[in-house]
Amino acid sequence: MREHDHSGLLEHVREEMPSDEKLQELGDLFKVFGDITRIRIMYALHEDEMCVCAIAELLGMTQSAISHQLKTLKDADLVAARREGKTVYYSLSDDHVRSIIAQGYEHITE
Repeated sequence: MREHDHSGLLEHVREEMPSDEKLQELGDLFKVFGDITRIRIMYALHEDEMCVCAIAELLGMTQSAISHQLKTLKDADLVAARREGKTVYYSLSDDHVRSIIAQGYEHITE
């Protein structure tokens, strides 16, 4: 039995493959999505900008627990914050994050 010649395919894939560092960053990003509380927060922020107290009330959690998860989301550049007086409002950081949430939901509901 003769083996297939994969040299062209492998060369192409090797050229297009991101560095291990970038793939690690991608893996770390997806780990952030692996927590139901963070997913719930992002889904809420997908709908509208909210303050910590509103998110906590919506999810039936403490403000401290929500703040902890928001820090993780901010550190991953998934959530942005803006201050208005003493209140900080959170939103998804950009349209890429909106797209990830929307496409992920679409994928699981097909």
